[in-house]
Amino acid sequence: MPTPDKPLRKLGFLTIGLFDEDDPAAGHESTLRIIELGERLGFDSAWLRHRHFQFGISSPVAVMAAATQRTRRIELGTAVTPLGWENPVRLAEDWATVDVLSGGRLNPGLSAGPPMRWDVVRDALYPDTADTEDLSYGRAERLLAAVRGDALTDGAVTEGFEAYSNRVQPHSPGLIDRLWYGGGSLRSATWAGEHGMNFLTSSVVFAEGESTDFATVQLEQVRAFRAAHPAGAAARVSQGLVVIPTDSASPEQIATYRAYAEKRLPRTREPQGPRRMMFAPDLVGTSEEIRDMLHAHAAFREIDEVAFALPFSFAHDDYVQILTDIATRLGPALGWRPAS
Repeated sequence: MPTPDKPLRKLGFLTIGLFDEDDPAAGHESTLRIIELGERLGFDSAWLRHRHFQFGISSPVAVMAAATQRTRRIELGTAVTPLGWENPVRLAEDWATVDVLSGGRLNPGLSAGPPMRWDVVRDALYPDTADTEDLSYGRAERLLAAVRGDALTDGAVTEGFEAYSNRVQPHSPGLIDRLWYGGGSLRSATWAGEHGMNFLTSSVVFAEGESTDFATVQLEQVRAFRAAHPAGAAARVSQGLVVIPTDSASPEQIATYRAYAEKRLPRTREPQGPRRMMFAPDLVGTSEEIRDMLHAHAAFREIDEVAFALPFSFAHDDYVQILTDIATRLGPALGWRPAS
């Protein structure tokens, strides 16, 4: 648990980057301004969700590239990139390019498996190869090899005036150590640990045992990850819960926040669907109240990094208030110090 002796070490935030279909530029600009604000407030990292065929950021790599030119310190991540939408070699090129542009600040998160709504999107994504695409962990292993700088072709050659490398270019040597796996099951937690990755655990997990307590299930996955990781207890884990402090919020904002959380609360009471998906309740209250909720959370007590998720559908000014309260009140209450 973060305490005065063991404070919260890393504080980040996660945004979906919503936009209006008729004016997408304004929403993307809002996201960039939020990232700039996060840097000014001293956040350690800003993370972007992926949304495909929706009105949220579909190309985080492009938005991160833009953010590298408007920030100097804050780390930039994805939580997470679903690899079923990506060619691993091309994605490795994109990530390495943005990492070079950022000066080594990229923290890409990824996940394997079929994309969401696979039956709907498969023919648009892979009209000729959907039945043969490898959507397993093997796809992630291809990405790791490409980012790591493994040789992917027969050799480096020169043909006429053209020089060719046998590995992805540009190569960013430190990027492999900043890859995160976003997992919600014991299998994915163990796989990420065995492959030496960092681990993102969010507000969604799968109940695979007898327990239906969200925090207990999440804690089991954190421990499984570290048990499989070469670094053991020192392996990096970041937790992403929806956190909404109300310290400086107006009465109207507080009413909006509480209505949002109440609407989403029923899904948290029991596992959902055949895979027994579990959702964490949104944490709404003053920073002191949220601090106490987190200190009572079994999984939070074993981590020292967080990327608190911003709610999906609020206004820009709401996000400014929430981020400001997190950075100036909740973070310090958890022992965190803003980056200079």
